[in-house]
Amino acid sequence: MIAYLEGNITHKAPTHTYIDIGGVAYDVQISLNTYAHVEDADKIKLFTHLVVREDSQTLFGFYSLEEKELFIKLLSVSGIGPNTARVILSYMNTEEVVRAISTDNVTAFKKVKGVGPKTAQRIILDLKDKIVKKELDKGTLTSLSQPSIREEAISALVALGFQKTQVSKQVDKVLTKETDITQVEVLIKETLRQFS
Repeated sequence: MIAYLEGNITHKAPTHTYIDIGGVAYDVQISLNTYAHVEDADKIKLFTHLVVREDSQTLFGFYSLEEKELFIKLLSVSGIGPNTARVILSYMNTEEVVRAISTDNVTAFKKVKGVGPKTAQRIILDLKDKIVKKELDKGTLTSLSQPSIREEAISALVALGFQKTQVSKQVDKVLTKETDITQVEVLIKETLRQFS
């Protein structure tokens, strides 16, 4: 099993990227959320999961370990294949998926292409106990019912006229560098500095 790949990006697209490691390029399938992180990068580390089928072996890559773990959990749900799991993680980030599962938000999953009401209910039913237990262990479940400071900052910046995809990327950059930010106002100010 390949746990992660770290190397130079020689090709990138919203759905996949080539990572060159010592002259060998790996074709890695990615979500749109991961693409947002690698879009401007020349070198990257992606956590990976290999899906083996009778007629193919496909490597999926993720910017964060949390996204990889969630992808594997989604694969455990009956009726969810790797492509559907990737679409879910392209439409919602990991935090939004966890919140949707924890709050029984069937509508959030129904908005994803290829996920009907029965599949949405199955995702919630199969994963709720696993997700809730993990979030309780981390001590983060209390914040799930409220919008995160990330979401609040993005909403505020979109209201100011910035594009959501651009804003999301900049907010994530700030949160990666400044892990101790707890106030929306501070996050917005730091993100605005990125644009100046």
